[in-house]
Amino acid sequence: MTGGRYVHNVLAIARRELKGYFTTPIAYVFLAIFVALAGVFTFYVGQFFDRGVADLEPFFQYHLWLYLLLVPAIAMRLWAEDWRSGTIELLMTLPVSTAEAVIGKWLAGWAFLGLALLGTLPIWITVNILGEPDNRVIAAGYLGSFLIAGGFLAIGAAMSAASRNQVIGFVLGALVCFLFVMSGTNLVLGSLQGWAPEVLTAAVASLSALTHFSNMTRGLIGAADLIYVASLIVFWLFVNAVIIELGRAE
Repeated sequence: MTGGRYVHNVLAIARRELKGYFTTPIAYVFLAIFVALAGVFTFYVGQFFDRGVADLEPFFQYHLWLYLLLVPAIAMRLWAEDWRSGTIELLMTLPVSTAEAVIGKWLAGWAFLGLALLGTLPIWITVNILGEPDNRVIAAGYLGSFLIAGGFLAIGAAMSAASRNQVIGFVLGALVCFLFVMSGTNLVLGSLQGWAPEVLTAAVASLSALTHFSNMTRGLIGAADLIYVASLIVFWLFVNAVIIELGRAE
């Protein structure tokens, strides 16, 4: 199969899935909830006005915790519904490979999450009206948020593929994402220090989405951060494809 045909199939599936999000009011409700919660965490929970600093630190500070619930909620329908309704058999009769279907579905979810992030742009505009923020740092934070969302979505998609039930897929996705966040906290690292080899502690810390996202929101997007996100996405999409192949073989 040529590269052009491969891309065509991936994009065709992505368009079909993205269109499917907007056939029900759920997509609009999700977007509204995400934007509303982002505003609440930025201006009220994050005490934006009391801090007297024109930046979006409170906005990004709570992003990963928002994603723990919202990204698995988007991912849970990617495969679980197809398994439940049997439409996965119809999908696989189309002239597309498993890899194309996996990437296409994931791209649709990632694009949807991108739209959700775009919905928060008024918050960025508001900060510029109120002060003079470092827009390069904010832009890096947005990019980092988008990349991490893609990583979490790949995890959620794999968990959705592993379940015939959307709720179970959501719980599994949220749990695995939670582990990737918590691995960089003092709670986990502190419990390892004193008995675990230093290399193990460093390895656990390197798995943390929290550590890499913190770098990105400070405008410090390094090669290690990009490799981390790329590895997260590629690995979990591979797991997703393996689960689909095993499910079809049963």
